[in-house]
Amino acid sequence: MALWKGRLDGDTNAQMWEVNASISFDRRMAIQDVRGSRAWAEALERAGVLTGEEAAQIETGLAEIEEEFRSQTFSFAPGDEDIHTAVERRLGELIGPLAGKLHTGRSRNDQVATDFRLWMLDHLPALDAALDDLQGALVEHAEAALIPSPSPRGRREFSPLPLGEGSGVREGRPLIMPGYTHLQRAQPILLSHWWLSHFWPLQRDRERLADLIPRVSSLPLGSGALAGVPFPVDRAALAENLGFERAAPNSIDAVSDRDFAAEFLFTAALIGVHLSKLAENVILFTSAEFGFFELSDEYSTGSSLMPQKKNPDPFELARGKAGTLLGHLTGMLATLKGLPSAYDKDLQEDKVPVFTAYDTLAALLPVLAGALRTLTVNGDRMESALSPAMMATDLADYLVERGIPFREAHHLTGQAVRLALQKGKALNALTLGEFQAIHPAFAEDVYQVFDPQQSVARRASLGGTAPEAVKKQLQKAKEVMSEK
Repeated sequence: MALWKGRLDGDTNAQMWEVNASISFDRRMAIQDVRGSRAWAEALERAGVLTGEEAAQIETGLAEIEEEFRSQTFSFAPGDEDIHTAVERRLGELIGPLAGKLHTGRSRNDQVATDFRLWMLDHLPALDAALDDLQGALVEHAEAALIPSPSPRGRREFSPLPLGEGSGVREGRPLIMPGYTHLQRAQPILLSHWWLSHFWPLQRDRERLADLIPRVSSLPLGSGALAGVPFPVDRAALAENLGFERAAPNSIDAVSDRDFAAEFLFTAALIGVHLSKLAENVILFTSAEFGFFELSDEYSTGSSLMPQKKNPDPFELARGKAGTLLGHLTGMLATLKGLPSAYDKDLQEDKVPVFTAYDTLAALLPVLAGALRTLTVNGDRMESALSPAMMATDLADYLVERGIPFREAHHLTGQAVRLALQKGKALNALTLGEFQAIHPAFAEDVYQVFDPQQSVARRASLGGTAPEAVKKQLQKAKEVMSEK
């Protein structure tokens, strides 16, 4: 029998029952529901609502139910509207009418909110660990590209990462790649610097998850349907018993608050955005037009029609799932925006998007970490994409060092770039006479500007792309990862 059936006459319409029931998805909170019920029984005993013997019988029954859930031997019944109904029904089968006392002073409104928060507190650490592992893959690549080890074959070894053909070692120098803005070649950067540019967004995601925990850790149980519990239940002790930081201060807000779910979905969506950005870069860089990276066969797919194809499906899926994660967030906010007060049935729509977002990330993050760890870097192809024009800013800085204001130096360098384009040659192929015709400050040492190693080395400030700066950044990345 439904827990609310006494007021209503006759049978519930079967289709209405299917729409109304939530057992198909909230059974996922079974362990949390039992934990909350066990803590509630203890609270009722301390409040004098249950005798010690009654509390002991209820505890025994709930312990058996929890074991059934853990061993996957629990049998759901057709009348189980939700996980709360299922647990109470089974408790009645085990201990008889005494099971009916467990719900004293409690509503499914505060019960489901408690279960949901407990579930999130139980699962956020696993998501954090998956992000940490993906960060680890990025750090491994950054370290390998910063300190390549010479091999007997005279090419760059990225141990323990795969070695690309043609990754020849040049005196053990860090790998340099073209940096892009507007997807146009901009300035030379270290490949290590690029890898770490994807590390820090994930770190902010982890910080957001950690920052969410205190707001999840507010106990609704003991709020009743909306007005609070009429028995002397010690909610502070109840919160401590269940591992919450505090009891919610307002019973109306406690049963309706889903900020924590919206915040989680925002964080999940932003993780998706960060993964999509990484994925888009990897997809581009594995294309034949770039050829900077190659995915292992283990993390690639082929075409059912074109035998030559090797597709970066894990990264395309990451890019696609980011849109789905955004949809979960907007759907949740749309649900919450029109609710009046306390609990409304609309809030039954809160769990599926959270569960789905969690499952999406929990499945995707390890795949991306594995795909990155087995990715091969083609260092020579990357460095061959560097062009003298990418040192145009260095050329302007060269003039600045000779006393010319930057805005004028920028204009003069633009003239040099235009002249090189008109003559159909590289910027560093202009003669000294051609440079000096633009401005006499250009001297014979101007050609040193076009060394990409010098270009990156000059950018040694905190957060810059110079090897020494990137080494410090890499060390900082390792430090934040070790802070648990």
